[in-house]
Amino acid sequence: MSLKDFHVDVTELAFWGTDLARPESVLAEPDGVLWCSDARGAVTRIDPDGRQTLLGAQGHEPNGLAMSADRQTIYIANIGDGRVYRMDRAGQEQVLLESVGAQSPLGAANFVFVDRRDRLWVSVSSRELPWWPAVQHARPDGYLVRIDEKGAQIVADGLYFPNEVRMNHDESYLYVAETMQRRIVRYPVLADGSLGAQEVAPPGDLGHGAYVDGFAFDVEGNLWVTLVVRNEVVVVTPDGEVYTILSDANRPAIDNAVAKLSDGSLTPMDMFACAGAHLQLPASITFGGPDLRTVYVGSLGMQRLPTFRSPIPGLPMRHWS
Repeated sequence: MSLKDFHVDVTELAFWGTDLARPESVLAEPDGVLWCSDARGAVTRIDPDGRQTLLGAQGHEPNGLAMSADRQTIYIANIGDGRVYRMDRAGQEQVLLESVGAQSPLGAANFVFVDRRDRLWVSVSSRELPWWPAVQHARPDGYLVRIDEKGAQIVADGLYFPNEVRMNHDESYLYVAETMQRRIVRYPVLADGSLGAQEVAPPGDLGHGAYVDGFAFDVEGNLWVTLVVRNEVVVVTPDGEVYTILSDANRPAIDNAVAKLSDGSLTPMDMFACAGAHLQLPASITFGGPDLRTVYVGSLGMQRLPTFRSPIPGLPMRHWS
């Protein structure tokens, strides 16, 4: 099936998990185990039989998740307390990063990604905590950090609320959701781990209320993107074509949020008012299942994970290799 013809009826979504708190990010393992961020602790493990285990005691806002190649360590970016943690499968956690160079504290740590060389790439949405003013009054104070055997280093700066970060199939580019610019940007990854000049991924600005939160690659190079305020999932092809595959848009609330953002008066309640009847503030996309065609959607406003089947497999993450 062509993506142009693929559409998921929002009323026919399936769901997985119960009683989750702000399950913003989701990890899927090859054996069917899921891990999602959970504000009641740090993460919740969901086994294939549906049994759930809450782990960790971070509180605040555990956000983006990644997993080591051996699947023994989960990395957690906590956007609420401004730290990156590492946690073992039993729930023992320790702070991995809370400052870098002269930047102390770290700021609003949003997401972490593990590449094939086991380097960690961290997005920091704002140098300010709490992070809401960086949404209400958008400013280019977000940055990216690389963590490798030499330590942590800022590798890109001047971003408007950088959110999820991921690499393409050959890891030649690092892609970044630049939420408050409603677009995805990318950087060439150089041989020494530094980044080249920023490029805007086609088509650039995704339009009215299209605040990009999370995204994932499929094996054909398409980007599956969550638009948190519009309650939509869209697919962006390498050429910049955009197909809406899932939508639960609350148009009056979206218009209100955009208007309030323009004058700097947006409140969290205005954003949460944008929630749809079936899909509330989608924040991330994860491919799972044995064939990597089962899609799980993380969110800021739901207590379970919407799920549906994709016609194209997702690009495997580091811990699937």
